[in-house]
Amino acid sequence: MDRKAVRKMTQQERLQAMEALWDALTQEGTELDSPLWHQEALVSRSAKLQEGKARFVSLNELKAEK
Repeated sequence: MDRKAVRKMTQQERLQAMEALWDALTQEGTELDSPLWHQEALVSRSAKLQEGKARFVSLNELKAEK
């Protein structure tokens, strides 16, 4: 399946395809490795928390900032 075919799908069809893919991935029983940047982001955010420099906002506040 290519991008052109995906663009032709309805939203419902896309969601069903994503669910089927996710089910296939999770049933294989293999662990998916997180990319290195995930660990780097967690370390950075943890440091901000410990330094008292973290800022928490609600989802509505975040959307309003965009």
